[in-house]
Amino acid sequence: MVGPIKDTRQKPGHDSVSKPGFLRRLTAIAYDLLLLIAVLFVATALVLPLNAGKAFTAQQFFFPLYLLLVSFLFYAWFWTHGGQTLGLRAWKMKVLTRDRQPISWKQALLRFTVAIVSWGFFGLGFWWILIDKNQRSWHDHLSKTALFFDT
Repeated sequence: MVGPIKDTRQKPGHDSVSKPGFLRRLTAIAYDLLLLIAVLFVATALVLPLNAGKAFTAQQFFFPLYLLLVSFLFYAWFWTHGGQTLGLRAWKMKVLTRDRQPISWKQALLRFTVAIVSWGFFGLGFWWILIDKNQRSWHDHLSKTALFFDT
């Protein structure tokens, strides 16, 4: 006897492949954060002589902007050149456009900016993955990008 026929048609708005889940993304973020901290230490060492070797003060707004630029360049370069940071590579994920193409620098800037805003709201944009039907964060939605498993 033959069982019921299963409907294999793809529902609108749903991708046919599984998407990286919340914990996998969180571990990739942790990996990348460790590497980013090391990069920021080096970036600080490069500009410290410009401040006579003294610590930067709150009145020197250049320094936080510089670190923000270095952070953006770190992520954007990896995202636009292969779609993988070290954390994404370790957990076999890629950042791509929704149609699986490499992302542009403009999309990388939007993704980076919205991710910072998201974390500023206690990570709400990241937690959004848990309720979104396509498991996408705010920065995924607004930059028209997504995380996919690297095959």
